[in-house]
Amino acid sequence: MKVAIFSTCVVDLMFPEVGKAMVEVLERFGCDCYLPGDQICCGQPTYNSGYSKATQKVFHNEIDALLSIDADYIVGPAGSCVAMLREYPELLKDDPEYADKAREVAAKSYEFSQFLWRILGVENAGAELNAKATYHRSCHMTRLLGESEAPYALLDHVKGLEMIPLENAHDCCGFGGTFSAKEPEMSQLMVTEKVRHIVDTGAEVLVSCDMGCLMNIGGRFNREGKKIKIMHLAEVLNSNVDESRITYLKHAPVK
Repeated sequence: MKVAIFSTCVVDLMFPEVGKAMVEVLERFGCDCYLPGDQICCGQPTYNSGYSKATQKVFHNEIDALLSIDADYIVGPAGSCVAMLREYPELLKDDPEYADKAREVAAKSYEFSQFLWRILGVENAGAELNAKATYHRSCHMTRLLGESEAPYALLDHVKGLEMIPLENAHDCCGFGGTFSAKEPEMSQLMVTEKVRHIVDTGAEVLVSCDMGCLMNIGGRFNREGKKIKIMHLAEVLNSNVDESRITYLKHAPVK
């Protein structure tokens, strides 16, 4: 199975170890991974800031880059960014050159955990992490991409990992891309509340599928002196892997 890696800006520039972990997990499950070199940004920050026309060129570049690899699937480490790819068909429906290409990109684009669970049918990735952890649901992954099951299903099978429910898990962390820059006071209040709920769980590790959120929350941890480690799901699933414990679902969930 040939997979084009949608690296995303935040992972590519700030958290490359997350991208590495994702690729190692995918390769463990038989995927041939390729990284399109011309990808830059999916266009979400500028589009959400109101620059809809100027962002068209960014959309075009990302589509051309991702389709430069004749891949079966496109897989990314961020639910937020993958949700943006899924919006391309509507945003480019009147573009005679890119409408069909946008539909092709959207149709084969998946967030990492979604791809593992729903497409590959992975039940147990064979990982082990002896820690107490809680999971942060990113807004875009849950509300826009519509994926809320896959991360929990995969975390449930990590050996030694005690998952603790997070109060008001559906609440935003206050990042929201440019929102945190445009509304810093409100963003600060939101992340402070989110951190309080995380600390109340007693977790040693905070897991999420969006590094934008983890970067924001992790920054607040540092400012408050909280010793809680942030980990992307890919890093958790790539931890102390014993391939003999890998199991698959009888039927991959359909969505």
